[in-house]
Amino acid sequence: MEVERVQEIANFSKETIPEDFIRTTYEQPALTTVQGTVLEVPVIDLSYPDEEKVVRAIVDASSNWGMFQVVNHGIPHETVRKLKEVGKAFFELPPHEKEAYAKSPGSQSIEGYGTKLQREVEGKKAWVDHLFHKIWPPSEINYQFWPKNPPSYRKNNEEYAKHMHGVVDKLFRCLSLGLGLEGNEMKEAMGGDNMVYLLKINYYPQCPRPDLALGVPAHTDMSAITILVPNDVQGLQACKDDHWYDVEYIPNALIVHIGDQVEIVSNGKYKSVLHRAKVNKEKTRISWPVFVEPPSDLEVGPHPKLVNGANPPKFKSRKYSQYCFCKLNKTPQ
Repeated sequence: MEVERVQEIANFSKETIPEDFIRTTYEQPALTTVQGTVLEVPVIDLSYPDEEKVVRAIVDASSNWGMFQVVNHGIPHETVRKLKEVGKAFFELPPHEKEAYAKSPGSQSIEGYGTKLQREVEGKKAWVDHLFHKIWPPSEINYQFWPKNPPSYRKNNEEYAKHMHGVVDKLFRCLSLGLGLEGNEMKEAMGGDNMVYLLKINYYPQCPRPDLALGVPAHTDMSAITILVPNDVQGLQACKDDHWYDVEYIPNALIVHIGDQVEIVSNGKYKSVLHRAKVNKEKTRISWPVFVEPPSDLEVGPHPKLVNGANPPKFKSRKYSQYCFCKLNKTPQ
């Protein structure tokens, strides 16, 4: 059965959208967004020489917000620009070229070009197409899912992955120190150098009814952390104190989300952020999150040094693959 892509639906939807994409009233952005207020998500300068101050800022943001933006992060602007350029070019290819990278029906792998990601309880659809593939470590990479066109796609993605390590190491060191652990312990609890970097490109076409649809519904990320760059079209929203707010992206920053695995390992001190994506009537929005994840067979649970009689474990330990299966299929953890 041929899957209908949102990009194709958008080409024929000029005033209305199919019923499947109209969210329930408690999800519709026009009804649920706090208007006129933009969340001033913490902005942290990773190059600041006083590490203790950087650690405090990351701890505060991770405990109270679950998200923050980092500047002076060490990834060259040109590297990010080239990543975006080839990702955008892939989605502008003819449909049959993109379909060559489609996920096989019934595949257990998340990698590939697709539209549906998880089971939607209400049966509603998200206004987004996507491409997933792993960019690190080399042993996990399956180039079958890396587009061969544009020709510089592989080179530009490998360059971005190379620069990502410094940011990941810095963030995990700060998160670890902020818990009173040694600088390397949080990273080691997530698999150390065997952590997987899973890139996703979210492609949100223009939508005639952005007041009714969502690009991605409300969720927290399954990953340890997520490091994201968008194009210049705003659309990220975060839930703070049970209200939905627009999050304004700062040019050249990286947006960092605390994911479920960091919340688990920190035994709840750090909070994974509940967020969603809006769509735009005039412009296509694109984002490039990298989900930094434990290896699939690694068991993840609260760090032993953070658990005692006064502070019992708040989460069960389980293999990361099992955690993901339950979350994507909406089955109890």
